[in-house]
Amino acid sequence: MKITNSKRLNFALMTSNDAQLLFDLDQDAEVMRYINGGKISSMQEIRDIYIPRMQSYTNEPLGWGLWKVEVTQTNEFIGWVLVRPMDFFTDHPQYNNLELGWRFMQKAWGKGYATEAAQSITRAIAEQTQVKYFSAIAMEDNAGSINIMKKLGMAFLKKELHQDPLGDMEAVYYQTNASSPGYKG
Repeated sequence: MKITNSKRLNFALMTSNDAQLLFDLDQDAEVMRYINGGKISSMQEIRDIYIPRMQSYTNEPLGWGLWKVEVTQTNEFIGWVLVRPMDFFTDHPQYNNLELGWRFMQKAWGKGYATEAAQSITRAIAEQTQVKYFSAIAMEDNAGSINIMKKLGMAFLKKELHQDPLGDMEAVYYQTNASSPGYKG
């Protein structure tokens, strides 16, 4: 999968060698607020839980994985964009419906980086694969993530319990058609 860098950002798939970056990102309680209530991750959790999870869904030819996002001018890591099939950790993953997610350093918030990164990544995946939909989930009060979803042209789909081995949560689901994403950046 070839993801073209955007005007301000560089992208690369994350690997187990990026454990320190994942750890550093998860050390801010505000970054983790809508993930797990603000609990920071330990390095052991990164190594024993998050790296194996990431490796289980990473598929470079299809564009699945955690895409590292760096600022082009400085090569500074500011966050990641997740791409994997919806319901990946269930008995019925949706291979034609890719889940998007993002986590960015607080200093990168409000600058359009998450939207810019997600647009570049989804555009490349839509052009290079047969995926039908892009979806995203968030806690209902996570206005920042929901705003990004809307900028990506996603529309509200439903509200229901999202089940994940790391913990279930009540979530809102948004979705857009991959063949005609309605970017509103």
